Amino acid sequence: MNVFVLAADAILVLHVAFVAFVLIGLLCIVAGGLRSWDWVRNPWFRLVHLGAIAVVVGQSWLGRICPLTTWEMMLRERGGQSTYETTFISYWLQRVLYYDAPMWVFALCYTAFAMLVVLCWWWVRPHSFQRTRVSRGNP
Repeated sequence: MNVFVLAADAILVLHVAFVAFVLIGLLCIVAGGLRSWDWVRNPWFRLVHLGAIAVVVGQSWLGRICPLTTWEMMLRERGGQSTYETTFISYWLQRVLYYDAPMWVFALCYTAFAMLVVLCWWWVRPHSFQRTRVSRGNP
């Protein structure tokens, strides 16, 4: 198999994992808040989760395509495969939902999702970084 196609497939898997982390992460935070799961209050998990959706929102506000999509398309072209005509998310949403929307709709959805993540920051407050260090036995 072509090395470029394999690399493109690896980036696709990474992209799907990123999307799953953002979506499932929020679901876990909400469920953890309702069920008193301590791990969803880990400040590193929460900071990385907040940063992940912040990057998505920032890219959408700037009208930028995700670099993972760009890299995947470039590798598929080099490997002789066809590429997306739009962004990764809009491509798959269109395939799954048969819905074609302008980029501003996706920016609005990403922003609303990010607002939910921020609201959960206050509802299910993460532990302090100090507490994390002390709980591991470090001074």
